[in-house]
Amino acid sequence: MRDPRLQTFARNIIRYSVSLQPGENILIEMIGVKDPELAKCLIEEVYAAGGNPFIELRDPAITRSLQMKGTQEQFSTWSAIELARMKQMDAYVAVRSGDNITESSDVPDEQMKLFLKYFQRPIFDERINNTKWVVMRYPNPSMAQLAGKSTEAFEDFYFNVCNLDYSKMAKAMESLVDLMKRTDRVRLVAKGTDLSFSIKGIGAVPCSGLRNIPDGEVYTAPVKDSVNGTISYNTPTIYSGTSFENIVLTFENGRIINATSNDTNKLNEILDTDDGARYIGEFAIGVNPYIQHPMKDILFDEKIDGSIHFTPGQAYETADNTNRSSVHWDMVLIQRPEYGGGEIYFDDVLIRKDGRFVIPELEKLNPENLM
Repeated sequence: MRDPRLQTFARNIIRYSVSLQPGENILIEMIGVKDPELAKCLIEEVYAAGGNPFIELRDPAITRSLQMKGTQEQFSTWSAIELARMKQMDAYVAVRSGDNITESSDVPDEQMKLFLKYFQRPIFDERINNTKWVVMRYPNPSMAQLAGKSTEAFEDFYFNVCNLDYSKMAKAMESLVDLMKRTDRVRLVAKGTDLSFSIKGIGAVPCSGLRNIPDGEVYTAPVKDSVNGTISYNTPTIYSGTSFENIVLTFENGRIINATSNDTNKLNEILDTDDGARYIGEFAIGVNPYIQHPMKDILFDEKIDGSIHFTPGQAYETADNTNRSSVHWDMVLIQRPEYGGGEIYFDDVLIRKDGRFVIPELEKLNPENLM
């Protein structure tokens, strides 16, 4: 029997997240998803909306095999084929799952760089800039294990997170977006962190279920050469299948001049992928009330209540500081008291302390007001 929460989830994705219109083409990409029920629900909702569904099924283990020995020419040809299809799409939905989040951890660095630059980046740029898109995870025992929950408890958590009232969240975000657009100087303070930068003129983008599921962030980007100081991230992060902890980055005039972690050599190899990887492409504030703790899944972790993420690499064109890179690595700092606390200042005014907004116009984004 079909879980009724699944049909609600699919309807929200098609009707709200990508707002599919009659006659529009939509690519639904299922990556590592073994249960076909969600794909069926999505197809049904696409047809009900008058759209045209196209399905792609991928297996992370097979992708790894291709990454291990692929050449620049092969990846470029493959990318051109995929890009031609993406250019015919009006919308894109990616559902990502899989038994092993570190499946690609042993792909050689040079091979991964080729894959990211010559295959993934052109398709990513087309999808981000020219389609209505939304990306999500799909629950499985591996995700439940990372979250420290039983499979059943994690499924309940997942649907609470993903089926919350995102239209209410969108309304609550309006004041923060407006404030960020009027802000010049930002200062972040936490344990091991004292970082300053400008966001003047960059703009701000609310994320309330239209691009990620789960969602709950407002993002901008620092003026590229304005970042100075040090940030110490307190959540683990996975990049290209490798797990990193205790990352500390020090900046001078926008550039990362020192980077350490539990795997400092690997960290710096990634940051040396290209020149843009040592500059920041995104600064975001996380507000999802149901996501309280990290689980090594960035679509969840970057939305953690009381968090920020500060992202080396590519900037989004919707909040563009001109930084370009094949890297986009969301790293998360939680500022709630149990994680050491912290403050955010906009133009020397304290706006959030220990994960809670402290000025009246932003209090609607505190967790009890979003549930």
